[in-house]
Amino acid sequence: MERIMGLDVGDKTIGVAVSDLLQITAQGITTIRRESKEKDYKALEILINEYNIKKVVVGLPKNMNGTLGPQGEKTIKFAEKLKNKYKLEIIYEDERLTTQAAEKMLISGDVRRDKRKTVIDKVAATFILQTYLDRKGR
Repeated sequence: MERIMGLDVGDKTIGVAVSDLLQITAQGITTIRRESKEKDYKALEILINEYNIKKVVVGLPKNMNGTLGPQGEKTIKFAEKLKNKYKLEIIYEDERLTTQAAEKMLISGDVRRDKRKTVIDKVAATFILQTYLDRKGR
């Protein structure tokens, strides 16, 4: 049985989540601080191997009208390279409002602002993956 990985790809960080073995729940596992493409892919490769990942759900940032902007195009380029490099299935999940939802959840959980900054991308990746898992499970 394999897990599914969820990614929230930003310019400065990549939030990472993985599913449980039954592919029902998502857990945030880390935030990768981006340094170089080579290091980014290497950090992801380690996690892909550790968790036996064959499928990755990538949050796709769209404009509110549903169109793709420059950030969405960068995300697709990053994900396509990941797909080709590690022979993975890539699924794009609309991520509009996931960061805001993650932020609201952390605020309601009384998480301090400085702590929120360190976990927001991991939480957003968890939201992205959980959205996919919930839809797939129906």
